[in-house]
Amino acid sequence: MNTFGLVLVCSVAMLAASARADSLSIEPGQWKVTAKTAVNGAAQPPKVTLSCLTPEQAGDVTRGLGPSMGTVNSTCAPTEFQIKVGQMKWRLQCKGQIDIDLLGDYTFDSMSHYTATVLSKAWMGGAQVSDVKTELEGERVGPCPQ
Repeated sequence: MNTFGLVLVCSVAMLAASARADSLSIEPGQWKVTAKTAVNGAAQPPKVTLSCLTPEQAGDVTRGLGPSMGTVNSTCAPTEFQIKVGQMKWRLQCKGQIDIDLLGDYTFDSMSHYTATVLSKAWMGGAQVSDVKTELEGERVGPCPQ
């Protein structure tokens, strides 16, 4: 497994927050996100993160829930988004020294809860070097700590 691919998926999981796709707004506050990841088919221990989203950070759903990454010697196409009531999907593809294909599929069942699947595949020299599946569950747990 390429460490870059694992770090990339983990960073996407940590940035996730809940939203209602029909209003394209993220509810600000303290969020608990549980990530269950399988790397090349091998389950990893679940990871729980807490993050605080201010109203300003919550203003752009596609930024808050979309992929965020930097690459070295690779160029990424603009992220493609599909948004409809209760659901958001995105895709990011990068080509270069490492080719990456990221897919995110989010389902919102309320303003305070969502589930998602993020798939990441990476290739170097035409050979697949990672296949990562992360299942996310996010829930707002209260206001941000003071």
